Amino acid sequence: MKIYISHSTHADYENNLYQVLRNSELNNKYEIFLPHEQSVAPVSSKDYIKQCDLVVAEVSYPATGQGIELGWANVFETPIVCVFKKGAKTARSLQIVSTDFIEYESGADLVQKLAAYLSSYK
Repeated sequence: MKIYISHSTHADYENNLYQVLRNSELNNKYEIFLPHEQSVAPVSSKDYIKQCDLVVAEVSYPATGQGIELGWANVFETPIVCVFKKGAKTARSLQIVSTDFIEYESGADLVQKLAAYLSSYK
């Protein structure tokens, strides 16, 4: 399964998301695309999203670019699961593009809950 990870660039995504996912069992089980892993330069995410089976959107911080990515995923009918840090105020408009939301407290909690979600996915 190919998974695109969408996130705000205003968060510490390298430490709190990328490292967490790359150091987890999810990295061995799934093909995970992290858009800013190699460079902070803009990525043509539209093409990647079109080829993915799932978008995991870390939505703890609002971001216009991420909104565009989620719009593309929605148009391409690529399923979206939204994950967010406990206590984060997420945009209500996310409910238009996804019905799947996972609240987490830590990196380990995120991995555990995402692994459970993915194991029951399709």
